[in-house]
Amino acid sequence: MHRFHLLIAVLILLLGRTVLASIDVTDVRIDTALDVAGDNRDEIRRALDDAPDDQRRYMRWLVAHMPPRDLQSLDAAFLLNNCDLACRAWRSAPWHGEIDEAMFVDTILPYASVNERREDWRTEFMERFTPLVADAKTPGEAAAMLNNRVFPMVGVIYSTKRPKADQSPYESIEAGMASCTGLSVILVDACRSVGVPARFVGTPLWSDQSGNHSWVEVWDDGAWHFTGAAEPSGMELDRAWFTGRAATATREDPRNAIYAVTWQDSPIHFPMSWRPGDTSVGGIDVTDRYTVDRQPVPEGMARVRVRVVDEDDRRIRVPVRVEIEGMEPMAIETRDERFDANDHAELLLPVGSEATAIVGGGSHSMAFTVEHDEQLISMKTPAVDESAPLTRTEAEAAMERLRAEHAEMIRRTRRAEHEARLLKLGDHEMKYWYEVHGDAPADGRSLYISMHGGGGAPAEVNEQQWNNQKKLYTPDEGVYLVPRAPTNTWNMWHQGHVDDFYDRLIENLIVFENVDPDRIYLMGYSAGGDGVYQLAPRMADRFGAAAMMAGHPNETNPAGLRNLPFTLHMGGEDGAYNRNNIARDWKDRLAALQRMDPAGYVHHVEIHEGKGHWMEREDAVAVPWMAEHDRDLRPEAIVWLQDDVVHDRFYWLAVDEPAPRRRVVVSRKGQVLRIHTAGGA
Repeated sequence: MHRFHLLIAVLILLLGRTVLASIDVTDVRIDTALDVAGDNRDEIRRALDDAPDDQRRYMRWLVAHMPPRDLQSLDAAFLLNNCDLACRAWRSAPWHGEIDEAMFVDTILPYASVNERREDWRTEFMERFTPLVADAKTPGEAAAMLNNRVFPMVGVIYSTKRPKADQSPYESIEAGMASCTGLSVILVDACRSVGVPARFVGTPLWSDQSGNHSWVEVWDDGAWHFTGAAEPSGMELDRAWFTGRAATATREDPRNAIYAVTWQDSPIHFPMSWRPGDTSVGGIDVTDRYTVDRQPVPEGMARVRVRVVDEDDRRIRVPVRVEIEGMEPMAIETRDERFDANDHAELLLPVGSEATAIVGGGSHSMAFTVEHDEQLISMKTPAVDESAPLTRTEAEAAMERLRAEHAEMIRRTRRAEHEARLLKLGDHEMKYWYEVHGDAPADGRSLYISMHGGGGAPAEVNEQQWNNQKKLYTPDEGVYLVPRAPTNTWNMWHQGHVDDFYDRLIENLIVFENVDPDRIYLMGYSAGGDGVYQLAPRMADRFGAAAMMAGHPNETNPAGLRNLPFTLHMGGEDGAYNRNNIARDWKDRLAALQRMDPAGYVHHVEIHEGKGHWMEREDAVAVPWMAEHDRDLRPEAIVWLQDDVVHDRFYWLAVDEPAPRRRVVVSRKGQVLRIHTAGGA
């Protein structure tokens, strides 16, 4: 195994300041944004071209980070006016020197907080609210002044009778009322209109299950401070009725964590409880700021903050152990890009002590002296010798980083196709529909891919079958997704392009719907069942289980199902194409395979006697049966039987030149692999 360019750390001691990334974006990012803009491309291009020289870098950053729906709808005049007024507010603020460009583009420049209606609030807000903060010396003072005076001025009060949760400023002003979400949007925009860095914050669900809540954070004196919108505490920040509830938030449970909105690239999204399933708003986890009890630092001690960054200055998560002679070793885990840029793993150490930071598995360390409170140690990971093997800790950190980078690429380049529910690969297109059921588990949602029947029939027939499939099954929890077959042929679900579509679809749902990769299930009825017969063995490593209903296997062999729990349902009277008797034969074959290999071939076959091709929903029991199983990504044995559609990887095996009908049987024990069979089927 080659070492990734990740985890031999060179430790650089940075005293009391944060290293900020450049706001410059590449031409590739701009080209991608223009492609996403589609028919609105000319407007976005005009905004870029017409931006003044001293604003063009900010306009480029904004365009590169805009949600797809905004790229496809906002005009140049809106964007140019927004950028101009944001720059004027920032540059004219008394605290301008304290707000760098990175803070400006993320917390003053944006024209929206969440998914509220886009509108020009800056022009009026800047004119009306700038006089309110004329005496403010700091952004915190200005935010407190605005929170005290803005809401009476615009005539908006808190009320659950508001028209909707995600109101824009003018929607709230027109209604005269708003919930915490709409109130927070107004306060964030009011702050931004006068050059105060502000962002939208909230939790999807309090830990006592009493509901969600939204509020505002403002940047002042090198730190974030919170306040409830339309709930001022005089001129003080960091005081609110919800501080007690916020202190019980749980970072380990996404439902009860606390998030801040960010326009920066982020591996996670801000969960909008009023719009489940919408992943278009970036987020960062700020839970620890509310749950860590900030006791006074004891005399002679100092808080030492630790972070690890990669070659591109992106923070990564990795274990670090700090040792001081005469003290017990202290273990921490650094924060990655899911967290606020100023949120670091922290230790309390004696001032003047000589400490040693040990990275990962212990192969690399560095000594440093504890000098003062809030000292920051930043660890850089440059390119290293690729020939040395990774430790387990390094491998896990490498995998985490690669996953995060790949997810970020998907968010940046595929959001538009996901929101359109349409995938395009080569000459084929596959649209899809889905709905979400139940509460999301902490590890992510389940995904059920349900394939419709039809086949060699006119497009309108297959369209009707697609719509029927949407109503056929309802899981207790998870994303129930029904794709429309890309073609109308008899083999519409087992042509080679289907595999590619499903790989892309699965990746998108993992990123945009927080799907658990180990709880993805494949199912289908009639021609969709044909697809399950074919796809389940050749893509077994993608799924947690599979369910075949009323289909025909053609030439498929069940041997490839060794590690994929498989359930088969067939009407006892479904004699077309000899489906019923073939299903009975598969029942016997699966049982025989399991007798020979008791650790594999988990299956359940049910012949619904007296039923024909339509089993009157008796087959719906397959859904909870599948839900009992998770994917085993690293099984101890693999039976890889290539189909006529071949793959170059299967579980932990890969080949350079895959060949149709080739059979490979391999087992492993620890790091020892044993090839039992390799040859033709």
